[in-house]
Amino acid sequence: SPQQSNVTSYGVMALALITLEVFAGMWMHAFIVCVICIAWVKKKTLNSNEKILLLLGCSRFWYLCLSWIYVFVSDIFPYFLLVHATFQLLQGSYCFFNCSNLWVSATLCVFYCIKIANFRNSFFIYLKVKIDRMVPWLLLGTVIFSLIFGILAYNSIDKAVCKSLNFTCQERLWKATIGIEEHFFPFYFITGFLSTTSFMAVIFPALFLLFSLWRHKRTMQTNSMKDLSMDAHIRAMKSVLSFLVMYSINFIFLILTLIYSMEYQNHFIVIYLAYLIQHAYPGVHSLILIFSNPKLEKTLLRIVSCVKCKLCMR
Repeated sequence: SPQQSNVTSYGVMALALITLEVFAGMWMHAFIVCVICIAWVKKKTLNSNEKILLLLGCSRFWYLCLSWIYVFVSDIFPYFLLVHATFQLLQGSYCFFNCSNLWVSATLCVFYCIKIANFRNSFFIYLKVKIDRMVPWLLLGTVIFSLIFGILAYNSIDKAVCKSLNFTCQERLWKATIGIEEHFFPFYFITGFLSTTSFMAVIFPALFLLFSLWRHKRTMQTNSMKDLSMDAHIRAMKSVLSFLVMYSINFIFLILTLIYSMEYQNHFIVIYLAYLIQHAYPGVHSLILIFSNPKLEKTLLRIVSCVKCKLCMR
């Protein structure tokens, strides 16, 4: 039918764009992980920022990889997902790495806020002193919490599949799984609640950090302090603000995906657009992380200059 052909054409276009976004994002996060691991081997230790970036790079790399596999298989080989435990394993692993990605991003934002912001509250000063010791425990808690969420996702999806899915039906995957989706309301609610909680954990520290940087910039302007310090604060404000805008857009489309997932046939354009935004966000944010970190920026520029030299020699 014309509607099915439109869905197919949009699916092919979305798959091509998602593939470009995913492989670019995977390359950038692999670069971050490799640079940090090399520094780890040389120094025999990692600071708190590097620990967070290492876990964030690993979780986003596998999140993008599993997400692309699911989108590719569901569009090209939809019947493969009807093989028992394939759909459950993909969704459970995806939920684990997605939850880890969201909460490590929140941890990174909270860490930057506590380290950079300047407030005279006694509890905030206590956190500033103890944050380096707290980071490993926060990361461990994030991994354990994400693992529990992934196992719960696997179990709920497995029960729904065993109860509702007819493995002999000769329909497309989204038709075959329409009975499954009826049992996903608790799972969708938990996913939306966790996403909203992580979003709040990012929004408030980011706003506090922006307020602190803006107030400090105003103080430097009135005291006529050095331009280099002023430029550093302005760059930090732009970095935090861009991350805040990107995370907000990503959160909005994540909620839209949850809302429209049961009405895929009527809202396929929204679903495809949400997929594009969600797969573009990790790569764009990784660029901000790279160019806001002097070590990562120098290494990337050195690699780019070496590649240019080799191309010129050819």
